[in-house]
Amino acid sequence: MSIKSSIKTVMTLGQGVVAGMPEATADADPIDLFRSWFEAARESGILLPESTALATATAEGVPSVRMVLLKDVDAHGFVFFTNYGSRKAGELEANPNAALCFHWAVHQRQVRVTGTVTRVGDEESSEYFSTRPRGSRLGAWASKQSQPLSERRELEARLEEIDERFAHDEIPLPPFWGGYRIAPTTIEFWQGRADRLHDRLVFTKTGSGWATHKLYP
Repeated sequence: MSIKSSIKTVMTLGQGVVAGMPEATADADPIDLFRSWFEAARESGILLPESTALATATAEGVPSVRMVLLKDVDAHGFVFFTNYGSRKAGELEANPNAALCFHWAVHQRQVRVTGTVTRVGDEESSEYFSTRPRGSRLGAWASKQSQPLSERRELEARLEEIDERFAHDEIPLPPFWGGYRIAPTTIEFWQGRADRLHDRLVFTKTGSGWATHKLYP
């Protein structure tokens, strides 16, 4: 993080603690509220505000969690990308339910999302893949994500081979790589307040709309 960003982060520390959460209303849109909070996190200067903890589970219900990067959000849900051979992808295919947790400490805010998961289309995945730096696209081809690796040199050799293969060509979307979309069924907004009397506002999907209510901290 740059010195300028560091200063900006310190200056925005704790914003929102005094003002608190908006009132729960039947016509509120949680995606709009999320975007507002996400933009505030970006403007604060913190590193990777799009990072989020993704929780998945096996078909037997054994959980696992890791950090991923949010790449898109709209009325249909929250999108991230991965290797379809990864552990997270295997669990999502066997049990298409997941949860996200965003934590922006600078504003003392969290957002928790739970929902059902589907793959995004190849066209959408390809469109995003084309925006990645060349090195990241090569890495996606080279990595057998979550598979055993005997030594680092093995990965480096695969990367060299892929680099040579596409030396004079556009790097296409790998057939084993793409996106997932979490269609939210609940979205909870958590705002830190004094004396640990935090605000919690929950949106629950109800047909084409949302029901809202607050929770005790």
